[in-house]
Amino acid sequence: MSRYDLTDFEWRVIEPLLPNKPRGVPRVDDRCVLSGIFWVLRSGAPWRDLPERYGPRNTCYNCFVRWRKAGVWDLMMDAITAAHDGDIQMIDSPAVRAHQQAATAQRGIEIIVSVVPEAGLQPKSTRSLMRKGSQSG
Repeated sequence: MSRYDLTDFEWRVIEPLLPNKPRGVPRVDDRCVLSGIFWVLRSGAPWRDLPERYGPRNTCYNCFVRWRKAGVWDLMMDAITAAHDGDIQMIDSPAVRAHQQAATAQRGIEIIVSVVPEAGLQPKSTRSLMRKGSQSG
C-alpha cells in the first residue's frame, strides 16, 4: 500500500458516495482510481506521470473532472469530516498571512522573522548632534 492510497476506514466512508452507473463498459476499480487521483493531487505531478498501478491516466482524469462537475468531491469532504468527529483541522489560505516584504524578497537575501522584543528594554536611538537649519560657513 502506497502512502497515497486510501485506508480501509476512508474507503468505507467514501464508497457509498461515489456514482454507480452499472450500464456500459465495465468500470475500473473506483478505489484504485480514487487513489490515483489523490496521488496526482498530493504529489503535484502531472497526470501523465501517474503510475500504472492506478489504472489508465485518462480514466483517473475523466473521473476527477466528472465528479467535480457532479459535486461528488463536496459530498466526500462533508462525509469525511463528519466521520472523523472534528479530528481534522484544515487551514484556509486566506487565513494565512505573510509579511509584506515576503513577496518582494530577492534571492539570496535572508528574511529574518522577529520575535516579541524583551519587555523593559529602552530604545537604542540617540539624538542627532547636528543642529537643524545650520549652515556651514
